[in-house]
Amino acid sequence: MTDSRALILIDIQKGFDDPFWGARNNPEAEAYAARLLTHWRAKSWPVFHIQHLSTTPGSPLNPDGGAVDFKPEVTPLPNEPVLTKHVNAAFIGTDLEARLRAASVTSVVICGLTTPHCVSTTSRMAANLGFDVTLPHDACAAFTGNADAGWRNVTTPTRPPTAHDIHVAALDHLNGEFACVCTTDEVMG
Repeated sequence: MTDSRALILIDIQKGFDDPFWGARNNPEAEAYAARLLTHWRAKSWPVFHIQHLSTTPGSPLNPDGGAVDFKPEVTPLPNEPVLTKHVNAAFIGTDLEARLRAASVTSVVICGLTTPHCVSTTSRMAANLGFDVTLPHDACAAFTGNADAGWRNVTTPTRPPTAHDIHVAALDHLNGEFACVCTTDEVMG
């Protein structure tokens, strides 16, 4: 019998090594994601690799000149599905939901890059589709590159947010309503 949990690895691609994204938190995120992947493979549980193929010219994740390959520590095996997307949510323009339902998956563990964008959007959609979502925060990371507008427009601006601030804020907005935020060790425990 197949376990009712699936692992969804979001956009753990070489393009996120580009300085374009700005400062980053959690440099160990890929190592934690690799631990989860190894655990899932040992159990023969369903794994889904999500690959972002940007349509924005010049993006580090655009197939024309970008670095869209998966990072080595999470490279998919030939039997593991790779779903490509062009937007933040892994459910849009893919058959991810149908694959999860066909595998009788009721809960998903989501990790990857970046916490406030594709990880968050996919987690929210998964919850809205009725899946129980677990989000190991140490297997995700955030960047500062596109967080420079909102803080300037608040009544009393203080400083730009750090990558850690952005990561924690995204997790806070997900925890309890859309996902159970925890650690990799708690997921594997």
